[in-house]
Amino acid sequence: MEYIGLLFEILLTAIGVYVYLFSRGFVRSGNPETQEKAEAFRQSNGWWLRIAGLALMAFMGSSMVLHIMELMRR
Repeated sequence: MEYIGLLFEILLTAIGVYVYLFSRGFVRSGNPETQEKAEAFRQSNGWWLRIAGLALMAFMGSSMVLHIMELMRR
């Protein structure tokens, strides 16, 4: 059961990385229309997306380290 919690922490860390990369403009879409909409959204909301991505990565990263330390202790 503890490994499922670690898996969710890894998943949430990956989501944080994706949100941060999206906010920086590194994520591209194959469809030009979708890319225009994403670019407009990124331009208007990039600041808080960047902060949210960094915060999610920081919280989940520290949680993963503590979780792995506890698993190694057993």
